[in-house]
Amino acid sequence: MQQATTAAITETAIVSLMKNYANYNFWANKTLVNWLRTKPQNLLEQEMPSSFSSIKKTISHILECQQYWLSIIQKSEATFEGVGGSLDVVLDTFVKQSEEFAAFVDTMTAEEVTNPTLITSQWFQCDFANFEYVMQVMNHSTYHRGQITSIGRQLGFTDAPMTDYNFYNIHGKA
Repeated sequence: MQQATTAAITETAIVSLMKNYANYNFWANKTLVNWLRTKPQNLLEQEMPSSFSSIKKTISHILECQQYWLSIIQKSEATFEGVGGSLDVVLDTFVKQSEEFAAFVDTMTAEEVTNPTLITSQWFQCDFANFEYVMQVMNHSTYHRGQITSIGRQLGFTDAPMTDYNFYNIHGKA
């Protein structure tokens, strides 16, 4: 009986953490975009030495990956669709998609969060619990937000917002 209770508590904690972390990702991405909107548009598209050669391209990459992983978790057709258009379109789509991701995770049941999903793609094959995929997306976004801050620093931006998870838990929750 105690083992079942412990498993249920652990499952509830994982579900709660995934929902909070997806909402954190939305908040952090929105905070980053709000900051970037205060910067000259030409600088956000300026080529810089990095894994993606501009802030706009880095955001487009994060967006593509979030879309891909959400389609996996939703069990819909997984595609890597780029987002073209102006910087404003990319930023708007990025925030909207981050909100969509968080909203979907918020609707997931404990069973949906902990059930595995088999992925067979051109890059890899795995069969992990959905919460592992949620964590992949959130960590990936965090990594690239750091890159964006570093690119911004090279462009002379010294006022990057605080987007740490703990900061969100203390100050960022609405």
